[in-house]
Amino acid sequence: MFRSLRSPDVLITTLAAAGILMITMGTRQSLGLFVSPINSATGLGIAAISLAMAIGQLTWGAIQPLAGAVADRHGPRPVLLAAIVLLALGTAAIPMVDSAFGLTIAMGLVMQLGAGAASFSVLIGAAAQRLPAEARGSASGVINAGGSFGQFVFAPLLQKLIQTFGWINALWAMALMSLAALPLVGKLTRAAPRAEQHADDQGIGRAIGDAMRDRSYLLLHLGFFTCGFHIAFLVTHLPGEVDLCGLPPAVASWSLAIIGLANIFGSLYAGACVSRYRSKYVLAAMYGSRVLLIAWYLAMPSAPWVFYVFAAGLGFTWLATVPPTATLVGKLFGVRYLGTLFGLTLLSHQVGAFFGAWLGGLALVEFGDYRWMWYADMALAALAAVINLPIREARIAQPAAGAAG
Repeated sequence: MFRSLRSPDVLITTLAAAGILMITMGTRQSLGLFVSPINSATGLGIAAISLAMAIGQLTWGAIQPLAGAVADRHGPRPVLLAAIVLLALGTAAIPMVDSAFGLTIAMGLVMQLGAGAASFSVLIGAAAQRLPAEARGSASGVINAGGSFGQFVFAPLLQKLIQTFGWINALWAMALMSLAALPLVGKLTRAAPRAEQHADDQGIGRAIGDAMRDRSYLLLHLGFFTCGFHIAFLVTHLPGEVDLCGLPPAVASWSLAIIGLANIFGSLYAGACVSRYRSKYVLAAMYGSRVLLIAWYLAMPSAPWVFYVFAAGLGFTWLATVPPTATLVGKLFGVRYLGTLFGLTLLSHQVGAFFGAWLGGLALVEFGDYRWMWYADMALAALAAVINLPIREARIAQPAAGAAG
């Protein structure tokens, strides 16, 4: 299944990228655990905190193509080093603010600029440029699994730190943990990028222009928008949903951890699937499964085991959409500017994430629960499944398959 990763150089590059993503994603995906403690301590209100987190989702997406473009042009090392420092500083600053504006700056801008610049677009782009074509699909699955493993580790650990030492000390501990990604940057970037084929040797402006005129690329953006809506809504408001059901906070932290654990397997499976099946069908199946899972959850009673089963089912496809999406971008346009072009799809993802996080808070204030958000989530997931089907992957992928041979 992962024979293409057996080379020591390939394995080191892949695991270094996965390790960095484990830390940056584990940090940002656990922020929902702090919503209630921050609200209780500051009295800012759920809507204001949700808006700060929604802006953070948008910031995380907006920096992706910019960071990818800088890394494509100047190399990923300086981008990653600066990003990790920003992530640590923004996280450490959150307890020092006591206004909605200050929280938006610390949590919604500084922290997320760091987390985003050391995330998928730069990491997958850097790895793809240093790996042989036959290893890229499997490697993207392993890298993505690293982010999921971070969520699995960070969520219960931070919940325990919050309960034992308080939310302020937990955030400062998280800031220190984020600095552990610094030594991995050298491991990832020690190898020089592989030479690209002449078809990839075009200016970044032309690459973006060609992509934005491509119907399949735009359809990919639309599908990824709905994925962002879904994920941000859940990661931000799942603790609130658990509280509405009268269940203890540990159910939320363990649900987030289970999502991360399940997505490790989902990401690895997705990485293997993109080498065997057309990525657009993999994506359609993932989005369609979410419709059924949400419908099942809404029909079940409020119990811890329901949340855990729901988390496991959704977790399998949680961020497993990244390997087939990145693979499709690579098939469409090559890997020379993959950091930039995949970064743009991530921006679409995070525009959806902004609405998922923000509207979730507004729905709770307006209706007292999240039921209408669940309905919207189902409708968008169904739309995403359909949107991916017209992507012209077979015809575009054919030259890439020949080049790989």
